Amino acid sequence: MAGDTPQTIHLKDYTPPPFLIEQVDLRFQLDETATKVHSTLVVRRNPAGQPVAHLRLDGQALRLLAVALDGHDLGPNDYRLDDESLTLLDVPDAFTLEVDTEINPKGNTALEGLYLSSGNFCTQCEAEGFRRITYYLDRPDAMARFTTRVEADKARYPLLLSNGNPVASGELENGRHFVTWEDPFPKPCYLFALVAGDLALHEDTFTTMSGREVALRLYVEHRNIDQCAHAMRSLKRAMKWDEETFGREYDLDIYMIVAVSDFNMGAMENKGLNVFNAKYVLARPETATDHEYQWIEGVIGHEYFHNWSGNRVTCRDWFQLSLKEGFTVFRDQEFSADMGSRAVKRIQDVRDLRARQFPEDGGPMAHPVRPESYIEINNFYTATVYEKGAEVVRMLHTLLGGEAFRKGSDLYFERHDGQAVTVEDFVAAMERASGRDLASFRRWYSQAGTPVVSAERHYDAAAQRFTLTLRQHTPPTPGQPEKGPLVIPLAMGLIGADDGRPLPLQLEGEAAPVGDHRVLEFSAAEQTFTFVGVTQAPIPSLLRGFSAPVKLEAGYSDPELAFLMAFDGDEFNRWEAGQQLAAKVILGLVADHQAGRSLGLDETLSTAFGELLADREVDPALLAEALALPDEGYLAELMTVVDPDALFAARQHLRRTLAAAHRERLTALYRELSGDAFSIEGEAMGRRALKNVALGYLGELADEETVALCAAQFRRADNMTDSMAALRALSHLDRPEREVALAAFYERWQEDPLVLDKWFSLQAVSRLPGTLDEVKRLMGHPAFSIRNPNKVRSLIGAFCAANPVRFHAAAGEGYRFLADRVIELNALNPQVAARLLTPLTRWRRFDAARQGKMRDELMRIRDSGGLAKDVYEVVSKSLEG
Repeated sequence: MAGDTPQTIHLKDYTPPPFLIEQVDLRFQLDETATKVHSTLVVRRNPAGQPVAHLRLDGQALRLLAVALDGHDLGPNDYRLDDESLTLLDVPDAFTLEVDTEINPKGNTALEGLYLSSGNFCTQCEAEGFRRITYYLDRPDAMARFTTRVEADKARYPLLLSNGNPVASGELENGRHFVTWEDPFPKPCYLFALVAGDLALHEDTFTTMSGREVALRLYVEHRNIDQCAHAMRSLKRAMKWDEETFGREYDLDIYMIVAVSDFNMGAMENKGLNVFNAKYVLARPETATDHEYQWIEGVIGHEYFHNWSGNRVTCRDWFQLSLKEGFTVFRDQEFSADMGSRAVKRIQDVRDLRARQFPEDGGPMAHPVRPESYIEINNFYTATVYEKGAEVVRMLHTLLGGEAFRKGSDLYFERHDGQAVTVEDFVAAMERASGRDLASFRRWYSQAGTPVVSAERHYDAAAQRFTLTLRQHTPPTPGQPEKGPLVIPLAMGLIGADDGRPLPLQLEGEAAPVGDHRVLEFSAAEQTFTFVGVTQAPIPSLLRGFSAPVKLEAGYSDPELAFLMAFDGDEFNRWEAGQQLAAKVILGLVADHQAGRSLGLDETLSTAFGELLADREVDPALLAEALALPDEGYLAELMTVVDPDALFAARQHLRRTLAAAHRERLTALYRELSGDAFSIEGEAMGRRALKNVALGYLGELADEETVALCAAQFRRADNMTDSMAALRALSHLDRPEREVALAAFYERWQEDPLVLDKWFSLQAVSRLPGTLDEVKRLMGHPAFSIRNPNKVRSLIGAFCAANPVRFHAAAGEGYRFLADRVIELNALNPQVAARLLTPLTRWRRFDAARQGKMRDELMRIRDSGGLAKDVYEVVSKSLEG
């Protein structure tokens, strides 16, 4: 954007496309700097569209070579051309349009449309990248059948891929060749994909539930062919799970995944040809951590599940983005839960929601799950659309029950196969299948902000009655000062304070108890629920399984939280009680630090921590989660004014004192869990996680014995999980062992770009005082490239978003550093630049001095000139909101 304020697009202004494109034939003549694209479009007027004389097609960074309508060449008087579009004047009701364009993939640093990655051609068209390939109706409700012919030099690009099934191939003059692909299913252009290059193939087959054999092909750079087995295993598990859980069968003869090194996102679900960031495909024990193994399985599943929830049924407009993304995140979360520990998966998802989405809901970019407006749609691929969108779908599942939800999803797919639809269509299918009126529930899609639910309780021992009064309110967000009550499913139980046993739940007016667990439908600003037949004083277990994306204020005392940690039958709530107790203790230490008081160790928390260490009945993966303290980002959200220095000091003090108080048990636990043979099965991963949590605590002591323990694990590690755990502990220490380990890690992995991303990140998140200078130095390292999104995220993004104490240093040098990088990236890759900006958008949460420095940097970015829409929108809303 140079000069003019960009246009804001509003949901209320949606109109159907004035024209429909029934068939698309594309011909690519690939060249690194001058690829020629010939498109043939079969067009007819849309009876449901507005009657207009002209057809406007989207296009960016294109060189127009020729235009022909029904075989007749058009001249400059027949169309209008500008930087954003090609408008054909006075077109008939039905016609065939041919357009020739030229593009420069090598110069495409934005990584949208067609570009080069490690010498291979690839595409990324979601959300609006197809307009960088040819002139087109670049909107998701313009669905057409595509046939694509790809031509290239055979020696350099022996592999030519696109959507659908291959229908023709052959040799051409001058050492070139071609392959033609036909996709039998209508799709929007954002699902178009093309890949051409010299790649290695890992293949397998899958037999669907109807007996069809599908060829599964995974393409990677030749050097990575030994890192494909886990991704292929994950794909086959996802295909089987989707058949069994949602009844969805794959519909083409071939399913392809291509891993590329340069990618703005995680992966893309293009019909039949998924393009992935290589970090979500490649894995072997020596190069990938356990968390990365889990991420790969989840992302592989996510993109596969999109074949139905996103491809066969897509979204009408980009405001409906969560229709496909929220639903599919819910599906991939359920898949991962079924493949591993359901409780651990839920904890991980909620931790991520609180770390990313809750701050988003409380900041200047707050928006509903279905936004009402945007300037640049790339800015709305957010935690609200994805993760909160998944929570909304999860609440529907909770309210309706699994059987009715499955009927609703079946009806949704049957009704809308081949269509571009809306949130209302999805909810209507759920209503029809369940017989429930969900009109009030729809507010979750239109209202921004995180609801706060407070609980007041009273027990009448004589009457054996327990009364629970719930109140809800949602704070104002930009553009939405007033909020209405939401339908909140609140899963709960009652636990006897005398013996720790679950109590039967019988609401007043019910004939009999309904068990010891139930879901309350809380839908008013204030609502009271009275339970009868409660024979002893209960402690309520509320919001079990995190049944709604809300902040709960239950007024638990420290002893009550310790009680819930010990006796709650809900594994998530046992973990949550520990997190809340730890958060209370840390915030108390923050207050002590700010007041200049000495910091002590809370006995209630320390005792509970010790009891956890001694518990051998708990799943090791769950125990590892329970022993971990809340992170600084989550804790900052609980503070009225964020004090990064005091928060860092308080949390580190607690880690050190817990480690010192329980050193013997931590050491014994570490020794007990060491020596296991490596496996990627869930039990082995859980034991490794618990072992490395113990090592992390011991590393905080930083004495000769514990440093030697970390260094020894690093030297002998036969897998990346153990190697990274040891190196992470060493990375925070100003000790020679740190430098030796970092140098050894680099020496071993300098030829593996994805592993080096870990090396960059470890140094970026180091707590040592000189970390920013080290990050600046690493930007000049030969392995770093500002043009590669993974490198930017691993070094710059890690420092700014995951190292709050150093990024928020009082002098403001972290803010200047981030602003400089955003200005630099604005000209190269605006999408990455805009996402990098997030830490500055929360400037109002900090003290006056930091506020001023952060705001100054936002204004410097704003005034730097030539801002892309992506960056302009985030900066302007941050300064206004």
